[in-house]
Amino acid sequence: MPLDQKTILDAVKEAKEKGKGRNFTQSVELIINLKDIDVKKPEGRIRERIELPHSLLGKTNKICVFASGELALKARRAKADLVMGRDELKGLAGKKKELRKLANEYDFFIVEALLMSLVGKTLGSALGPRGKMPVPVPPRADIAKLIEGYRRTVALRTRNQPVIQCRVGTESMKEMEITENIQAVLRVIEGKLKRGIKNVSCTYVKTSMGKPVKIKP
Repeated sequence: MPLDQKTILDAVKEAKEKGKGRNFTQSVELIINLKDIDVKKPEGRIRERIELPHSLLGKTNKICVFASGELALKARRAKADLVMGRDELKGLAGKKKELRKLANEYDFFIVEALLMSLVGKTLGSALGPRGKMPVPVPPRADIAKLIEGYRRTVALRTRNQPVIQCRVGTESMKEMEITENIQAVLRVIEGKLKRGIKNVSCTYVKTSMGKPVKIKP
């Protein structure tokens, strides 16, 4: 995209300055307004997962792993936030309140391939609408590496409006790290749009409680 690194960096600095004064660590968010696309049509919908180059300090994603045996042990050693086996999965069947809570509490779900059908049957109705369907992996997968990657992954999704909004950092991060995270997102989005940059109306960066700052091309 015709947004050079310095332009993005200046906007990040301004956004952090405008968002100062809160007694908690704010997220830094990227907002991309699209144009000339119809989000009701398949070609106008965007659903992507992007592994950012820098971890979101203090705001890492919560990971749930469905696995058994050695893979489950490795997931626990890798400090997955929750590890569930076959029996625990079966125990959730039909418990809509618990399923909704699980789907809302965790950001990403990883499942051992052998359990995929059970996870789909049990949790599909809760995870599907939220765009959180799990990623199946083989029993010998490097689960620690996968978990580490998903800690700094963001999910991009257009809904009823041609707008994409995602977290790209926290105010405690270095401005250049946030800038490089933004660049990673923009590169993927541009590649997914039919007309590339011509489908982008404008782009903003903001802190959780701060005012949006336009990234001017």
